[in-house]
Amino acid sequence: MRGLGCPVRFTLTGGQQGDAPQAEALIADLPAGVVMADTAYDSDRLREIIARKKALAVIPNNPSRARKHPLDKHLYAQRHLIECCFSKLKQFRRVATRYEKTARNYLAVVTIAAIVLWIR
Repeated sequence: MRGLGCPVRFTLTGGQQGDAPQAEALIADLPAGVVMADTAYDSDRLREIIARKKALAVIPNNPSRARKHPLDKHLYAQRHLIECCFSKLKQFRRVATRYEKTARNYLAVVTIAAIVLWIR
């Protein structure tokens, strides 16, 4: 709950790039006891990285996964804070509509929106 529903760190990628490969860089030097994510982040590599941080991975299993990992459903219920964060960011029209033409400008708009959320 480090961000208490506010963004702590983000990165901008192309729409064709997967979610899980970005997660490693995003959590690299952040202290964490628990790392929550949705099914798109369910990869053995990410789970190993989280375990090396001595943190608990609260990630639902991908339906195609052969070896299932346990999921703490009570902790996963707190993931609504992440969804609320996206909802708050999308209240900024320029973020929601992706009005900006360049990645640089869009990243700047998202950064400003994140700063506003932290200030509130």
